[in-house]
Amino acid sequence: MRYLPLSDTDRREMLAAIGAGSIDELFRDVPADALLDRPIAGLPPHASELSVERQLTAMARKNMVAGEVPFFLGCGAYRHHVPASVDHIIQRGEFLTAYTPYQPEIAQGTLQVLFEFQTQVARLLGCEVANASMYDGSTACWEAIGMARRITRRSKAIVSSGLHPHYVAVAKTMAKFTGDTLDVAPPVLEAATDAERLIRAIDETTSCVVVQYPDILGRIADLTPIADAAHATGALLVAVVTEPVALGLIKAPGEMGADIVVGEGQAIGVGLQFGGPYVGLFATREKFVRQMPGRLAGETIDAEGKRGFVLTLSTREQHIRREKATSNICTNAGLCALAFSVHMTLLGEAGLGRLAEINHARAVQVAERLGRLPGVELVNDGFFNEFTLKLPVEARPTVHAMVERGVLGGVSLGRLYPDQPTLANGLVIAVTETVTDEDIDALESALREVCA
Repeated sequence: MRYLPLSDTDRREMLAAIGAGSIDELFRDVPADALLDRPIAGLPPHASELSVERQLTAMARKNMVAGEVPFFLGCGAYRHHVPASVDHIIQRGEFLTAYTPYQPEIAQGTLQVLFEFQTQVARLLGCEVANASMYDGSTACWEAIGMARRITRRSKAIVSSGLHPHYVAVAKTMAKFTGDTLDVAPPVLEAATDAERLIRAIDETTSCVVVQYPDILGRIADLTPIADAAHATGALLVAVVTEPVALGLIKAPGEMGADIVVGEGQAIGVGLQFGGPYVGLFATREKFVRQMPGRLAGETIDAEGKRGFVLTLSTREQHIRREKATSNICTNAGLCALAFSVHMTLLGEAGLGRLAEINHARAVQVAERLGRLPGVELVNDGFFNEFTLKLPVEARPTVHAMVERGVLGGVSLGRLYPDQPTLANGLVIAVTETVTDEDIDALESALREVCA
């Protein structure tokens, strides 16, 4: 809500300073037919701050609160427990108010946070180097495609059908301005991924192959054959991870030959936050570091021999010649990166692995129970904490019907792919450590009722 502290006296003095006698005189050059001669239709009249707060609170109560009902939504944004200590630390004044670290001599704390974040991301994704964060997973994915073009000097990206459609949409939007060609296909409701299609499509004009891991249906592919096929023609493999908790249990993409690994870090430390802000992860091989977008915080020794931190690399147009820049991204998601790093530190390597085991075990439990419902088919033969069901009825109205029963019962593929009727009965369900036995019972009961 905007707060306008000016009094009538303040306004008169401001108008007098610019030589206007009134507000109407200030806007005298605006054509009469462009000015409103009546209140805007549908908007309530002026009200006090207290009254507005009460009205908005009443409206907010109509929403279903994620933490108060059985919650099985995923598809790129996941509900995990974030320890209270994470928020306590990131709200400290030295972190919350810190701006971009242009001057290392007064930004050592911020730079060290970014350095530690990079170290954690590089280890998590199985790469040699990571940057100091991106805006979110979708823009990081596009930046990886652009980076592959610069490295290979080719402009055709082969995109897996399992890549999140929102990520695909961002890439298509940007490709309109860069001339990149995207080879994209919709997913199929089957257990097998499209790895064979990707390998067959690689040729001498391919800059990169983009694969989500696990993919939009929750399937997990071995990336090694795809990496080998891409490298045989001089192309790169870009892996996209939207659920980083999975890497506490499954092999990191960098260890399977991925050249660039990007993703969304929201699941660790950040929370759902009504859709943002989130934090993009970006890691690659050291030999490609000068083509990496964003910033790189590095460790050094100062004149007195003490450990210090600096911005080692910042290949963006604000710092160097525009034609030499790798990206026009102007900042990083520093506070969200800090939240990610704090949560990762609290978990530790063993804790992340244990958290991943709990997620997988709960997901297997839910998949087995729902797969026994009449007419319901489990699509996956392997998954982490997210899987796809093929329902006997259309999934989108089924989701709405479950909401009416107080259950947020997954994401319908019909919502993500409205123009693909073959996917209309697909329902993606995510299960995390926040799900209780009572939640599972409620989901099973609701799905049984609405599919009957």
